[in-house]
Amino acid sequence: LPRPLIMKGLLVLCALLGAVFGKENFVGHQVLRIFPADEAQVDLVKSLEELEHLQLDFWRMQTEPGNPVDIRVPFPSVTAVKAFLEHNSIQYDIMIEDLQTLLDEEERELLAARSPVRSTGSFNYATYHTLDEIYAFMDALVAENPGLVSKLQIGKSFEGRPIYVLKFSTGANRPAFWIDTGIHSREWVTQASGVWFAKKIVDDHAKNPSLLNSMDILLEIVTNPDGFAYTHTTNRMWRKTRSINAGSSCAGVDPNRNWDAGFGGAGASSNPCSETYRGPRANSEAEVKAIVDFVKSHGKIKGFVSIHSYSQLLLYPYGYTSARAADYQELDSLAKASVAALSAVYGTKYTYGSIITTIYQASGGTIDWTYNQGIKYSFTFELRDTGRYGFVLPANQIIPTAQETWPAVLKIIEHARDHPY
Repeated sequence: LPRPLIMKGLLVLCALLGAVFGKENFVGHQVLRIFPADEAQVDLVKSLEELEHLQLDFWRMQTEPGNPVDIRVPFPSVTAVKAFLEHNSIQYDIMIEDLQTLLDEEERELLAARSPVRSTGSFNYATYHTLDEIYAFMDALVAENPGLVSKLQIGKSFEGRPIYVLKFSTGANRPAFWIDTGIHSREWVTQASGVWFAKKIVDDHAKNPSLLNSMDILLEIVTNPDGFAYTHTTNRMWRKTRSINAGSSCAGVDPNRNWDAGFGGAGASSNPCSETYRGPRANSEAEVKAIVDFVKSHGKIKGFVSIHSYSQLLLYPYGYTSARAADYQELDSLAKASVAALSAVYGTKYTYGSIITTIYQASGGTIDWTYNQGIKYSFTFELRDTGRYGFVLPANQIIPTAQETWPAVLKIIEHARDHPY
């Protein structure tokens, strides 16, 4: 057989074996970076999303011409997608030649670094961890700091897993600042950063207790536990929840399109097979409803940061409407200061602005809802990188990412503390 046919046969065999042994295989999948030059080319790239048989996964979609679009293209669709782009004179680069190669490397590192969680002092912050390991880390942190850290269960996931929030507090009935990571399960650097933040808050408190003197910190490290478990067992690229969609063979809802803020508007999908499926109704997802109920019953949350990856952005409301937020000027200048604090650590460049003007229109998003609830300081981070590795950020970047992000988050926390409302 000619070599291309042998290669094709091997790829098909690998895919079949992957299906048999339970882990989705990404052999031959490429991530293309596409450069639409004008509105017409943007529309052509967007039209690819409607072609379900191609099974494209839009990793990064920015709707302004000149902004790159990153798409994971499954092996059987690579030739067709490239032909389409070339036919329409749309420029593209290959960002990731073979996604499975990166995933194999990630898996090797993960297994090599695995060890039982004994204490937060010996915990390995420079590797990715499973759900069980992160939950064991939380228990260790609480056990080591009984007067400072407690673990709250705010609900259960669709599949029945507990949803935990760490509460850092030195007194009763205080205002609070909320941070969540991992609402999109494949964004592994976010949960890993959340773990690092938890240890950092405790360590810094020992040196300088002033931060927690007047304000609690609430930290939800694994906001989408079902999706996160699924990224480890079955499909590393899983983004959504794992709820069952009536009448569809496609599972899951995008939990960042499920909030009651412009729900069902432009910038979310009504198709259960889409990565941005909004769900049957606002708050349909247990993981979202748990936060909604907690925020409403708490009543004193003054700042809210939801952390995603990737793209290196700091965003504030709105996403569902082009109307400016009432506090636009304050949020914009705080974002500027926050990004400056981040860049000061390693020189990492971030862009900041409102969601709709910086990336795209998105309805049903977390921080639009929290802002409309009266939580003035509502922000979303998109952490490293800008697409070289995308969602498969090497583990050696976990600590640097967390180290540079924390001063930016701290800037927002301190501002919320110093500007009560």
